[in-house]
Amino acid sequence: MIEEHFRALENALHRVRAAAPTIEAWAKRLAEVLTDGGRLLACGNGGSAAEAQHLTGELVGKFRHDRRPLSAIALHADTSAATAIVNDYGEHELYARQVRAHGRPGDVLVALSTSGRSQNVVAAAKMAHELGMVTWALTGPEPNPLTALCDDAVAVDADHVATVQEVHLAVVHALCAQLDRTLGVPA
Repeated sequence: MIEEHFRALENALHRVRAAAPTIEAWAKRLAEVLTDGGRLLACGNGGSAAEAQHLTGELVGKFRHDRRPLSAIALHADTSAATAIVNDYGEHELYARQVRAHGRPGDVLVALSTSGRSQNVVAAAKMAHELGMVTWALTGPEPNPLTALCDDAVAVDADHVATVQEVHLAVVHALCAQLDRTLGVPA
């Protein structure tokens, strides 16, 4: 079972290497947005929420080497706002309402969903579009509604949710490494 898991991960990582130009483009755009005073918003459910928070933590803190903190918000992390929104507006509005509150034209939303079908994540991407934000998706296999809706996507071709999430973490780290390089942070 362990070898099967590692083989699946190895195969998915091999396939996602084709997304390197996309990740490089994201890093370049993100460097422009963040140095011009913009912000990154990230959302997802379950393990994808953890990956969203991992991304924002790397940006507000540091990836490998010290640099100025970058504006990034994991939308699930404000539990008081999240529970109030779900209570008052329903779970489908969990992220869309926060995007409406925090997002500005030109900001970036990174939407994570292993299925690409999470209604609250899709609703957040729709709201981000309405606000003039840039939308990027990290999903599992295509086709799915989230990749169809977002400006760009990295879709991980894997059979298991765990494998998709593990590759998403690798993509997050590759994005952070390339972002730091783009910002001129010493390697």
